[in-house]
Amino acid sequence: MTRSETPMSALNSDLQVDVAVIGGGPAGLMAAEVVSRAGHAVHVFDAMPSVGRKFLLAGKGGMNLTHAEPMAPFVQRYAERAELVGPLLQRFGPQAVRDWAAGLGIDTFVGTSSRVFPTDMKAAPLLRAWLHRLRHPDAGGAPVNFHMRHRWQGWVNPAESSEGDALRFNTPHGVLTMRARATVLALGGASWARLGSDGAWAPWLQGAGVAVAPLQPSNCGFDVAASGVHAEEEGWSAFFQERFAGQPLKSVVLDFTDSLGRHFKRRGEFVVTAGGVEGSLMYAASALIRDQIARSGRAIIHLDLLPDQSAEQVAAHTAHPRGSRSLSAHLKSRLGLGGIKMALLNELLDKATLHDPQALAKLLKALPLTLLRPRPIDEAISTAGGVAFDSLDEQLMVRERPGLFCAGEMLDWEAPTGGYLLTACLSSGVAAGEGVVRWLATTRSDAAGLPMT
Repeated sequence: MTRSETPMSALNSDLQVDVAVIGGGPAGLMAAEVVSRAGHAVHVFDAMPSVGRKFLLAGKGGMNLTHAEPMAPFVQRYAERAELVGPLLQRFGPQAVRDWAAGLGIDTFVGTSSRVFPTDMKAAPLLRAWLHRLRHPDAGGAPVNFHMRHRWQGWVNPAESSEGDALRFNTPHGVLTMRARATVLALGGASWARLGSDGAWAPWLQGAGVAVAPLQPSNCGFDVAASGVHAEEEGWSAFFQERFAGQPLKSVVLDFTDSLGRHFKRRGEFVVTAGGVEGSLMYAASALIRDQIARSGRAIIHLDLLPDQSAEQVAAHTAHPRGSRSLSAHLKSRLGLGGIKMALLNELLDKATLHDPQALAKLLKALPLTLLRPRPIDEAISTAGGVAFDSLDEQLMVRERPGLFCAGEMLDWEAPTGGYLLTACLSSGVAAGEGVVRWLATTRSDAAGLPMT
């Protein structure tokens, strides 16, 4: 038990608090900080043994806090939700994230891709400093109380109990019910359920009259068709899978236009998996690809395997006489093509096409790859869908349930990797926390009890 946790013996069905924050990820912790700074008692509840588990996992390869591009293109990274997320970012945007980290004693730097990282690249020191400040706030602030292994189970049914719409938790010591003047839900999406985000909250909110868009994988990998556009089979061949699963396909351009005319084209790299593809380049295009698969059952992307050479140059090299050399030796000599790229050509093209210099040249610049489905949502980096913004006011309070606020990835927005996910989680936590402070200022408990959320 942490020093600021409330002892289990003090948690009972008569517990009443000012503010309950359910979910100990970045959005929930930020909401808790805003509210506690205003002097209100905050209780954070989380299903896991400790808070910030997905935050720590995201920082394993280098903690990408935010992105240093100008605000206008930054906001556009949220695509269809840009107009809704934009106002949140105006209140707490990329520079505010860096200032917040600096306030915790964490210096940051801008990498070559304009991504912003802590100087030591680690998430753990930042989280430790943040939790210390939450437990030991500056003068005027209220310490935040943490209750671990408390899994929210929705609200008590008024028809089943005299406790009305009290919050209900499963704990190691049994069921806990409690009441709060204001509640912030920051429960995440449905990816990486083992870290606490399982999407179980969706039916409970729908039952409370909150509109919830279906949760879908975002920043995800995809399963592939085995042999090109017209393949009926699925997955890679046994040979390709055994030899190349886990290897990166570097320096390629992914080009994709969906049936609505939306276009994506970017250079980067991705990784071949046992049954498909994943990695940064696929994640960046995943929303368009996922939606196209939902409309038509598959999506066809095109890969430029030689982005540093023009179509004319490639055509000249493939047409050059190869004499007694094998095709692979010829392409290696003339185009520097080998390894996984050559293997991919053999995987996707028939023999006649491979030995047709003109057809091969075109395909080297636009190789079709058919994607059949996103990988399961629990494997995704993040999720799309969630609580509809129409169900919330500008403070992220549920219109039909005053005093209940939602923040973070459980809102209906998505963004690419690159610091955009974390920035929006933090900014929505700020908005919800500020909304709670305003709500508490307009409501007062009386002798009859507290307004329930």
